[in-house]
Amino acid sequence: MDTNLGIKHVAIIADGNRRWAKGKGLPSFEGHREGEQRFREISRAALEMKIPFLSIWALSEDNIAKRSKFEIDFILSLLENELTESLSELDPNKNEVRFRLIGRWKEIFGENSPISRLAADSMQKTEKNDKFNLTLLFGYDGKKEMAAAIQKIIESGKKKVEENDIKNALWTAELPPVDLVIRTGGEPHWSGGFMMWHTANSQFYFTDKFWPDFGKAEFNEALLDYSRRTRRLGS
Repeated sequence: MDTNLGIKHVAIIADGNRRWAKGKGLPSFEGHREGEQRFREISRAALEMKIPFLSIWALSEDNIAKRSKFEIDFILSLLENELTESLSELDPNKNEVRFRLIGRWKEIFGENSPISRLAADSMQKTEKNDKFNLTLLFGYDGKKEMAAAIQKIIESGKKKVEENDIKNALWTAELPPVDLVIRTGGEPHWSGGFMMWHTANSQFYFTDKFWPDFGKAEFNEALLDYSRRTRRLGS
């Protein structure tokens, strides 16, 4: 596939793991297990296509609050795999991969929890890399991100707020604007103020395929669809 599509940042709302499993008569954790494989496949595809930024929304804070302890523990075990095996497969040092985990995971699971320590270690080890940026949004909510940014600005004592003040106060401040948002799972809508600042001028691609069925071929199709569009950026 031609990688010169002018795409700098792709963000994915990875939806449908549980419904995929239910449709196959499987327990929900099997959907999450298969979803982790897609995370690996799409991360590798984005690296091969030289897309500098890939952000994937894995789990919202609301999801964590409403799911059973068994399911959340299983998801945490998959995240541990992603932070070790999946990240290792991308060969961060050779490919200059920088990893970020963004959300309220420290507040939810504790700063000294195994997942928090592992995440902090993964980010510290890759923080100087800048060629490929892989971001996982975990325990994330866009409305809470914006509220936290506003509170941060208030506490700074600023009297006049500029656009850059808001952007720089966000959890996602280091990320560039999103060119393309892909949502899987057949529900064509935005969720939870997802990266609301960065998606102000984004193109959206909706697919009926559940995340466990969204592989490299489907990713290619989404990028090709984007390349055929004319971006007017509100004009």
